[in-house]
Amino acid sequence: MATRKTANPELAAAADNLSEAAQHVRAAVTKKLDEIGNAAAGELEKAKKAATAKRGDVKRKVDTLIAKAEKRLKKATDDARKSLHKLATRAEKQVVATKKAAKAKLADLQAAAKPAAPAKKAAAKKAAPARKAAPAKKAAAKKAPAKQASAKKAAPAKKAPARKAAA
Repeated sequence: MATRKTANPELAAAADNLSEAAQHVRAAVTKKLDEIGNAAAGELEKAKKAATAKRGDVKRKVDTLIAKAEKRLKKATDDARKSLHKLATRAEKQVVATKKAAKAKLADLQAAAKPAAPAKKAAAKKAAPARKAAPAKKAAAKKAPAKQASAKKAAPAKKAPARKAAA
């Protein structure tokens, strides 16, 4: 089948011109879009670099703050360790001093108790004849149990201050 030739060559030329113009417009629009895309990509790259630089700055600042905090923590730990060591040393010295004072006091008490021992023996010898008289007192005590009970209660109360004085 044969194609028809247009009867009007001017219309055919105009159609060709319009087609060519459309191709030029398409190329121009594509070129502008590429330029806009490249400009946007360039701006995006700049923004990305700026963000990366800011991120690096922030990271360095955070690292600096962390390093300072670690130094403070280490110093506080060392100070606490030193303080604890001082307290332990002071407590050990106090224990030694208390032990020494207790030994001295014990020695004084033992020294005071040794001379009192012969005096107790002498008192015990004097009390021996009184013990022999005790069976007679027991017979009297059976007759008056009420008086004996009150005397026993009063006797320990009198002995307690004597013991404290001897010590």
